[in-house]
Amino acid sequence: MKNNRINEAKNIIQVEIDALLKMKENIDDNFVKAIDIILSNNGRVIVSGVGKSGLIGKKIASTLASTGTPSFFIHPTEGLHGDLGMVVENDVALLISNSGETQELLNIMPSLKRIGVPIIAFTGKRRSTLAMYSDVILDIGVEREAGELNLAPTSSTTTTLAMGDALALVLFEERGFKTEDYAIFHPGGSIGKKLLLKVDDVMHMGEINPIILQNHTMKDAIIEISQKGLGAVSVVDSSGRLVGIITDGDLRRGIETHKNILERFIHEIMTKNPICIESGRLAVEAVKLMEDRPKQISVLPVIDADEKPIGMLRIHDLVKSGVA
Repeated sequence: MKNNRINEAKNIIQVEIDALLKMKENIDDNFVKAIDIILSNNGRVIVSGVGKSGLIGKKIASTLASTGTPSFFIHPTEGLHGDLGMVVENDVALLISNSGETQELLNIMPSLKRIGVPIIAFTGKRRSTLAMYSDVILDIGVEREAGELNLAPTSSTTTTLAMGDALALVLFEERGFKTEDYAIFHPGGSIGKKLLLKVDDVMHMGEINPIILQNHTMKDAIIEISQKGLGAVSVVDSSGRLVGIITDGDLRRGIETHKNILERFIHEIMTKNPICIESGRLAVEAVKLMEDRPKQISVLPVIDADEKPIGMLRIHDLVKSGVA
């Protein structure tokens, strides 16, 4: 029983793989024409479909939008009752129907033609009504659906989704988008945070940034660390340049190796030339600096162009911000 289930699952996946490979071989100049239509019209891509095609269409619209091609989904029934008012002349319609005979889609085509938008059809039937009245056809046809009954949309939805991804990502490359552009559309997720969040957005600065002169005593350093509550203090010379750091770990080691630790000068105990990061760098770079050390560090001074400490980062804050 167990092996039968595993084999059946593998067979189903293989049917879908075969469908994708066949579609791959069938991609032709129509794909190039679809790309050209979308780029030359300089509007939005209006995606529409019914049932499983509609669900896949929503995902395609979302992928297009997040990769730099403005797009949204319209259900054809809602389109018949006013939502076609959102469609304007420079838009492009992407209509999805494996059979090419979905009545709801066919009902909105006259209005789309009257508005003047070109129509790209995702269909498995090149001689269907949808294909006949479209400007370009992208073939998503499959020989059979996965599963013994050959009924539920499976292989066809897989090919549709893959064709949509191909369209979106080729457009992404044609528009010359960079990672920074992609991050702008994902500011709230982990992708956006890793590509956009700077150390300046996370660091403790101003009055809560712990700083002390190197000619002070360890007693002064302990007071500064305790008052600021970040577990460390940046040590500076008379010009304000970063020359060292005192951490909780330095204090523990100092107590073990030095008598009268409170009376010792800071420059005797501090870690000299500490790891630090420049203002304006990505927060994810700070994470890498902190984690890639032989002994992982948990605090990191942030310096300006003059090597003066303007902030302090903690690994806890980076984790909380979602970049670590």
